[in-house]
Amino acid sequence: DEEVRSFEGFINFVKLAIRKGAIVSIVQKQILTNSSKQIPQFQVKNSLEAYQKLARWWRDRFNIPVIAVTGSVGKTTTKELISSVLSIQGNVHKTQANYNNEIGVPKTLLQLESSHDFAVIEMAMRASGEIALLAQITCPTVGMITNVGTAHIGRLGSEEAIAQAKCELLAEMPNTSIAILNHDNPLLQKTAAKVWRGETITYGLEGGDLKGELIDSQTLRVEGKDFPLPLSGRHNALNYLGALAVAKVLNVDWTSLMQGLTVNLPGGRSRRYDMPHDISILDETYNAGLESMLAALHLLKETPGKRHIAVLGTMKELGERSPQFHRQVGEKVKELGIEQLFVLVDDPETEAIAEGALGISSECFQDRDELVKRLIEIAQSGDRILFKASNSVGLNRVVEEFRDRLAMASM
Repeated sequence: DEEVRSFEGFINFVKLAIRKGAIVSIVQKQILTNSSKQIPQFQVKNSLEAYQKLARWWRDRFNIPVIAVTGSVGKTTTKELISSVLSIQGNVHKTQANYNNEIGVPKTLLQLESSHDFAVIEMAMRASGEIALLAQITCPTVGMITNVGTAHIGRLGSEEAIAQAKCELLAEMPNTSIAILNHDNPLLQKTAAKVWRGETITYGLEGGDLKGELIDSQTLRVEGKDFPLPLSGRHNALNYLGALAVAKVLNVDWTSLMQGLTVNLPGGRSRRYDMPHDISILDETYNAGLESMLAALHLLKETPGKRHIAVLGTMKELGERSPQFHRQVGEKVKELGIEQLFVLVDDPETEAIAEGALGISSECFQDRDELVKRLIEIAQSGDRILFKASNSVGLNRVVEEFRDRLAMASM
């Protein structure tokens, strides 16, 4: 019986917690652990809700700026940029790994300590109502939405529904909070205006309260000051501009940022590996949606090199519009003049990438090992190779094997 197995697993979890030093357990059913050490048990109707309420209670003990970050793409990158910018003025507590859901956000808040000067909380969603819950738990003083796009459109049905779900953050924030919004995303602006009447700061490369200008591929000009970009690409310039907007509303001095800023991103996000024989790998394998895929292709094309090669895989959770979006990616490959395209096909609609890139040298693979073998065969000095797909495709394993094989070949 699954319920019995689940309960047995819970007992084992409580035993483990006791061994690790837990002083109390919150349970939905009173249990006997048969452990030599017994601890008090608080019985509740729903242990997850209790966990979330505890997190809110603990968060309310801290009178510090709490910045919530959500958006269809760029959440993690922007969270890391904000954290790095704020760290020049204080101790920053931030979301670790992918702790950005109904369990991870409370976990992050419960790790707040008196030494923290700022908290930066990333919020993810897969359905409507989820951001509202996370906002209620977090009670942010600053709410930032990077953009609304097509991620999870297969679950929510339309871009408008996605925008409404993201803007739940604004609807649930205290009216004394500050909203920071991407000016260059019209649907976000339109939707936000329906639910938020409080203070708002917009940022963008096309306009906004804080307008940036890309002087060149490595420099962002804001309010007459030039800032070296911590991460390459127009999309990352926009993310950095958002981080500067947060700093501005919190009165953090920008001056030192004009000397540059170092940002360390988790694996598979804006990672560049410079390999022997002048071969560079752009690793964007952590995730992929239409907007981030197009941005990554632009980044590839803007990267100086002899040949530009795209190794792409499926974008998940796009619903009935999946073939259309995959074809759009292929069309962008062709429009940019990417020299070669390799597609790892784990869903039939993925082949639409190659169909959209008709006229570009394209090859499709269903086997990762065969893809790696082919990449080793064609790789040559001056190549710039982008890898991007949704995380579940496992394209990161292709990157790892390809890197290992390249390194061995140079020995």
